[in-house]
Amino acid sequence: MRIRRTVHDPRIELIPLIDVMMFLLSFFIYSQALAVRISVVPMELRKFQSSQDAKPAPAATISLALDGKLYYNRVPCTIDDISAKVAESKKEDEKTVVYIAVADGEGTVDRAPIMQSVWDRLRGCGLQVNFVGMPKESGETPAPAPTIQP
Repeated sequence: MRIRRTVHDPRIELIPLIDVMMFLLSFFIYSQALAVRISVVPMELRKFQSSQDAKPAPAATISLALDGKLYYNRVPCTIDDISAKVAESKKEDEKTVVYIAVADGEGTVDRAPIMQSVWDRLRGCGLQVNFVGMPKESGETPAPAPTIQP
């Protein structure tokens, strides 16, 4: 004797799905109603004082002008003087941060080799070196300047 079975097409029942969705919705609404805002919680905020004022890290700036001239903290210098001046700043404070700024615009000389030479001389200085520049005026938010640890 052969058993006859009717073949049913698979289907998704909507009623249990709607029940589960209503349960989740009511759970989240109820949890929001019982949530306590942190701004309402009474809390004593204590004041902390230090015997020393917070000091920002000392900074040294190497600027590269449009004509290819180098400046260390706004004082003209040569490529050969850069490593000595950075070493001097490092002796004064180990936490000195060096910023390399390139003037915006088209220069009269190719500044890429000069910037590469400056970077080669700063690579082993042991200080944090950052490249900085002007943001674009097109309304776009520029990407943050990369921080390079030699």
